[in-house]
Amino acid sequence: MSASPSPSLWLAPNPSKRWGELFFLLYTPFWLSLCLGIVVPFKLYEKFTELEYLLIGLVSALPAFLIPMLLVGKADRDMSWNDRYWVKASLWIIIFSYVGNYFWTHYFFTVLGASYTFPSWKMNNVPHTTFLLTHVCFLFYHVASNMTLRRLRHFLADTPEKIRWAAEAAWVLTLAYFIAYLETLAISNFPYYEFVDRDSMYKVGSLFYAIYFIVSFPMFLRIDEKPGNKWDLPRVAVDALGAAMLVTIILDLWRIFLGPIVPVSGPKQCSPTGLPWFSGHANLT
Repeated sequence: MSASPSPSLWLAPNPSKRWGELFFLLYTPFWLSLCLGIVVPFKLYEKFTELEYLLIGLVSALPAFLIPMLLVGKADRDMSWNDRYWVKASLWIIIFSYVGNYFWTHYFFTVLGASYTFPSWKMNNVPHTTFLLTHVCFLFYHVASNMTLRRLRHFLADTPEKIRWAAEAAWVLTLAYFIAYLETLAISNFPYYEFVDRDSMYKVGSLFYAIYFIVSFPMFLRIDEKPGNKWDLPRVAVDALGAAMLVTIILDLWRIFLGPIVPVSGPKQCSPTGLPWFSGHANLT
């Protein structure tokens, strides 16, 4: 994780951004092994209560903040904390993933027929654990997207602008769908996140989920990407909120014009007007 200028076409030219992206990548195997390599295969979740589920989320997410605070990268040592890339990236993902959990999870309930059945403390009927795990998941997804988009741009640097736009759009669509599908498949062995129709969720629901990333991948890449164009934290926050609003609009247009992908009845049924969390059916505690 050197701070020296990188000749790599995958890594950011900005030393702080390069260090931050490499840290998030190197941190990923820790929480991934804990959740999908230990907890799920050995079915430890069968004995979990609300406390254990919360702890697994905290153990997965907190080191992503604590480690770079305690082990400051060489590129960040002469920078104030608010100028460090990992801080900006974390803030962007905190905002985007919070909106995703608090609001968009209800589209999973009403459009995709999903439900959580494990014991958990909740906010707006969404388990606290998912807020924490989503943060580290989204950091990994977005750093991987940054690197592949950067490499693609280098590869297409000498091609006409229209070709570059088309190729990048095609790649974002492909990567977004692949990651959405892969995540759905990866948690298929966890029995307490259920779907009315798993086959529909894998094929069509993954496209619905991919809308998050179709918007967020190209927007997240822009943070401190251009030399001499440093972002401050207010700009990061506004950008994340803008991305979240755009995703919300697209998801609600799907809900209104396309409706649920499976039959959903009762309190989770899609209403043709209004937003699903305004229906009064959700437990907001």
